Amino acid sequence: MQEKASFCVPGNGRTDREPTPEGLVTIEAVWPLIEADMDVLDAEIALINAADNGGPTEIDWRRLRRAEARALAVAVELAAPRSTALKAVA
Repeated sequence: MQEKASFCVPGNGRTDREPTPEGLVTIEAVWPLIEADMDVLDAEIALINAADNGGPTEIDWRRLRRAEARALAVAVELAAPRSTALKAVA
């Protein structure tokens, strides 16, 4: 069974933790997905805020659909066996 890479190591007796070099490589490899998920979250927040101002518009819904489609596309690309981003992590 393969052990998961640790993203952080304890930092010199302090309570904060620093990413390991391997953790940084992994974070960099999946950063496009993190960014795409943040775009989905931003679109969802805009929809919630729009509810207080007369309701979401078609543009608000389109922004959410596009953000979700982008997040899905990025996730599929990262999951693909040929993905160079995951090969760097492996």
